[in-house]
Order: sequence, then C-alpha cells, then structure tokens
Amino acid sequence: MIRARALRRLASVTCLGAAVVGCGSAPASSVALDECPTAAPTADEASTILAGAGAVVVDTNLGRFRIELYPDAAPIAAANFVALVRCRFYQQITFHRVIAGFVIQAGDPQTRTKRGAFDGIGTGGPGYGFTIEPPASGYTYEQYTVSMANSARPDTNGSQFFIDLANLDARLDRLYTIFGRVVEGTEVVDAIGAVATNGAQDPPTPAYVPLDPVIIESITVESGS
Repeated sequence: MIRARALRRLASVTCLGAAVVGCGSAPASSVALDECPTAAPTADEASTILAGAGAVVVDTNLGRFRIELYPDAAPIAAANFVALVRCRFYQQITFHRVIAGFVIQAGDPQTRTKRGAFDGIGTGGPGYGFTIEPPASGYTYEQYTVSMANSARPDTNGSQFFIDLANLDARLDRLYTIFGRVVEGTEVVDAIGAVATNGAQDPPTPAYVPLDPVIIESITVESGS
C-alpha cells in the first residue's frame, strides 16, 4: 500500500498482492511484440532494455500524457516498466484507484476485463515481484512524480504504479521507487485525479474506485537518443 503518514485513516491505496496474473493476449498487430517478462530484469538486462528507450506515451480515454523515465535513478523499475509497456501488458487496464489531491494508480491487469469495484481489485501483478529501489538522492515525491506501488516490503514491486497529484514528499515514507515523472499532459493527469469515485469505503469494500473507468487505451515507448 502507499503509506502516507498524514493519511493513515484513508483506505489502503493498493499494492501488489498474492494474485498471479499473466499478460493476457495481445491485440492483433502487424508489429511484432516483445514477450512479457516472467521475472524482473537483472542489471545487465536492464541496461539492454533501456538502450534507445525514450519517454513513455500514455493514451487514455481522457487524453494523453508523457512520462520521462529516470533510468539512472531506478534502472530495474524503469526497465521493468519499459518491458511491460512493450508487450502491451498495460493495454486496456484502468486507473483503479483515484484519491483527489493525492494519487492516481494503475497497473492491475485484472482491470483489463473487470471494470468498477470488485473483490481483489489492486492485487494483480505481472506474476513476479522485485526489490524496492529506494529513491535516489535528489528525487522527491513532487507533483506528477511516477513511482512503483508496493506493500512497503522487499520484493513487492511489480506492475502497479502511481502518479502524485500534489507534492507528497512530506506525506509519503520513502519506500516507493521513483522511476519517472509526467512532463507533458499534466492537465490529463489532473483530469483523471478529478473523476468521481465511490469514495472512502469500509474494508473489505474497495475504496476510491472511479465510477466511470479511466482506461489506458494504448501505451508506447518512444525512441531515445
């Protein structure tokens, strides 16, 4: 979960759980796709994956935004994200948790076929976990920072990520790997953060789930220098 010191009473902003969910079937395409990984990349594999990779472009049903990656600060998380983007792991999943003024979160592949609130929402992952890379010196949870969601325990990074809707540096424990930042389309991120949700709910009812799904319609990696 995202443990916010100032938001202890909020319902859990989900983290990776025990569910093992595969990549599913990629849409038909004339372009060959990479296979989805079955484990997080090693340091050497991360270097290969990130070679030539630029920003990540996310198209949602509310608009487009662009994420600049931080490969030097978080090479494993950044490479893992790129690998999952390239195999279309994130295609058609939703931002399943939206807390206005706090974060928007996505990355649960269960939401590809299940919409709205359902038991187990936010527990899906790529079928593996990997170690948290503590935020590098000089990197903070400022507005529009992109971080890995996890359960604040080792080896619980996976596919879920969140984007800060405000400067949360004083409110978040430094347990969430910072691997990028939204540099274009911040108004789209703000629009996602403003959608209506089912609000705070008593457990085990899922909380802060958008009433109308916010869907990642496509996501691509641009070529870098």
